[in-house]
Amino acid sequence: MIIANIITLCVLILGSFNWFLVGVFSWNLLAWIFGTGIFVRILYAIVGLCGVWLLIQLCVRRRRLFTEDETMRR
Repeated sequence: MIIANIITLCVLILGSFNWFLVGVFSWNLLAWIFGTGIFVRILYAIVGLCGVWLLIQLCVRRRRLFTEDETMRR
């Protein structure tokens, strides 16, 4: 689970950087790299699912996203 949380966190950081670029400079990095279309929409959906995953993990683990303890190993 720790690896999945780290991967989703990296995806969310990249996604938030893209939204920062959109908000500040009105420039969409994903659209610039991949063009507009279904692939970019799929990437946005993946970023959204990563956010939902980390939110669920945060609620379940109560702030212990990147550490393992004995109760989570069972």
